[in-house]
Parts: sequence; C-alpha cells; structure tokens
Amino acid sequence: MELNDSTIKKLRWLIVFAVAAVVIGFNYRSVFSFAVRIFRFFTPFLLGGVMAFIINLPMRTIEGVIPLKRDSKLLRPLSLIISIVFVVGIVVLVTFVVMPQLIDTLVILQNSLPSFLTGIKTEAESLFVQFPQIADYINSIDIDWKTFIERVVSFLSNGAGTVLSSTFSAAISIISGVTTFFIGFVFAIYILLQKENLSRQFKKLMKAYLPEALTVRTLEILDLVHTTFANFFAGQCLEAIILGSMFFLTLSIFRLPYALLIGVLIAFTALIPMFGAFIGCVIGAFLMLMIQPVNALVFVIIFFVLQQIEGNLIYPHVVGNSVGLPSIWVLVAVTIGGSTMGIVGMLIFIPITSVIYTLLREAVNHRLSKGNQANTKKLIKP
Repeated sequence: MELNDSTIKKLRWLIVFAVAAVVIGFNYRSVFSFAVRIFRFFTPFLLGGVMAFIINLPMRTIEGVIPLKRDSKLLRPLSLIISIVFVVGIVVLVTFVVMPQLIDTLVILQNSLPSFLTGIKTEAESLFVQFPQIADYINSIDIDWKTFIERVVSFLSNGAGTVLSSTFSAAISIISGVTTFFIGFVFAIYILLQKENLSRQFKKLMKAYLPEALTVRTLEILDLVHTTFANFFAGQCLEAIILGSMFFLTLSIFRLPYALLIGVLIAFTALIPMFGAFIGCVIGAFLMLMIQPVNALVFVIIFFVLQQIEGNLIYPHVVGNSVGLPSIWVLVAVTIGGSTMGIVGMLIFIPITSVIYTLLREAVNHRLSKGNQANTKKLIKP
C-alpha cells in the first residue's frame, strides 16, 4: 500500500477512532453518566424544539388565513399568539368540560361498585348451586367495605406523610420543572419568530464546512423528516378529533351515559396508533358496566361499527399515505416504540420508520437502476 498523504490521514483517523472506542469501552459507565448530564443540560432546548414543532402545525395554516401581506411585520407575531391561544384553549376547554363529569363518574363508581360486586357474587352463587363446595366458598366471601376504606385512607395518609417529609426536595423538583418548561417555551417562541433566519443560518453553516453533495443530501433528508412528521401528527390529531366527535354524537343519539367523557377519552387515546382507541373502548365499557350491563354491550357494538367506518373511510382520507408505510411496518414501529419509550415511542417511531423506509426504498431503486443500466451497456456492447 502506498503511504501518500491521503492514506496517512485515513490511518490517523482510524487510530483515533480505535483509541476512542477502547477508552469508551473501558469507561462506559462514566461515559453514559456524562451523556445523561449533557442530555439534561439540553432538555429545555429539546423541549422547546418539540413545542415549536407542535405550535407550528396550526401556525402555518393561520398565517395563510390572516388577511395580511406576507411581508407584514405583524403577520408572524399575530399568528404565533393565535396559535398559542388555540393550543392552550383546547387544553383548558377539555379540562374544564371533562373534569366535572369525571368527578361525578368517580362518585358514582364509589357508590355503585359495592352493589355491583355483590350482584356478581349472587349470580355466581346461583350459577354454582350444583357445586356446594364452590357455592360455600363464594358465600363465605365477605368484603368489609368500612375496613377496606379505612385501610385506603390510612395508606393515603402514610403516603401524604412521606410526601410532607420530603417537601423540600419536591419543591425543588417542581421549581426545576417549571424553569425547564419556561426556558423551553421561550426557546420555542424564538424558533417560531426566527425560523426563516435560523434555517438560512443552518444552511450557510453546512455549506461552509461540508461538501456540496453531502449538504444537498442532508437537506433533502431533513426536509423529508419534517414533512413526514408534520403530515403524520396533523393527520393523527384531526383523525382523533373526528373519531371522538363521532362517538360523542352517536352515544348521545342512543342516550347512553358518559357520552362527552368517552368521546374526549377516545379522542385522546386515538392519538396512539392502532391500539389507542381500544384503550378507550375498555374504559368506556367498564364505566357503563357499573351502571347497566346492557349499555356496555351496546357501546361495544357501536365501538366496532364506528371503528370500521373510521378505519376504512376516514383514516385513509384524513391521514392517508402521509407516512407512506405499509401496515406490517406500522405494527413493527408501534411495537418497538412502545417497548422502548412507551406512548411517546409509539407516536414518534412511525414517522421515523417511514423516513428510514423511504430512504432505503430510494437507495434500493437507485442501485437496481444502476445495475440495469450496466447490464444494458454490456448487452449493446459490440
């Protein structure tokens, strides 16, 4: 091998990489701890980036609706304020509308749960009347609700005592969380007000220090990531609102209880791809089962009918092919994301997998195209 300047430079970087890998391998705990500290340091800015991305979804639409010129200095601040009010207003509206009904539901459950369990016990006794041993065992079950409630209160009191004993550390955590949120919120506002300037500065930085081909390819990938995430989250939110409204109207027409509570619950759980709405179904059926079992059966039937309408008619048109991912890879993305990062992982792994799938498909098609061209040249070569 000829030891020219290029080869020596590659060997130098290979040696540096090998030494760094060995050092990290022997001190992986310290490196991991250092990485965690760095991540915590950048947490407010990462939170601000996420907040900016979410607020920017309605902000882009609002900017196109406001009757102002595109170069007006009032367009960006006004659209930002309206977007923040819109997002905060939805959270406040849902909280103040749902919380009273949720409290009433908990009170009803507290009163109806003992009688419901007593009814189950009576039905079980009549069912197993031909088996005296089982019937005697069921009959011997006696729940002392007074003692049960006293134990729950005692547990909560002890827990409260533990919380009070660590008030200082809890206060520090709350202050730290509020500070992180405030810094992230201010950072998000700065990003949204200066997003064109930041984009232009980032592109200039890449062009100054990276090769032109790498810069172009990186910008293409970043544009694909932004488009995929924006389309997915916007479509998912709109689809969740439509599905929740469908359940609210249908349950109201059939005069079933908890129409508003279940509609809001399904709208929120529907944000979780594939499995979310079924979580709302289980909770809604349980709430109705405590009041009247027939209502629970009717609700389950309504749920599967509306799910078929949503899955075959609404979802393909609202979300459509925004992620461009086959169903089998959606299932893989949801499973891996849920096992690694919980609900947040389910949400972000689908667009991430879609980006990887799109890039891999482009690379494979490009490679096959080059192979076909090479084979064609061989065939026509005299």
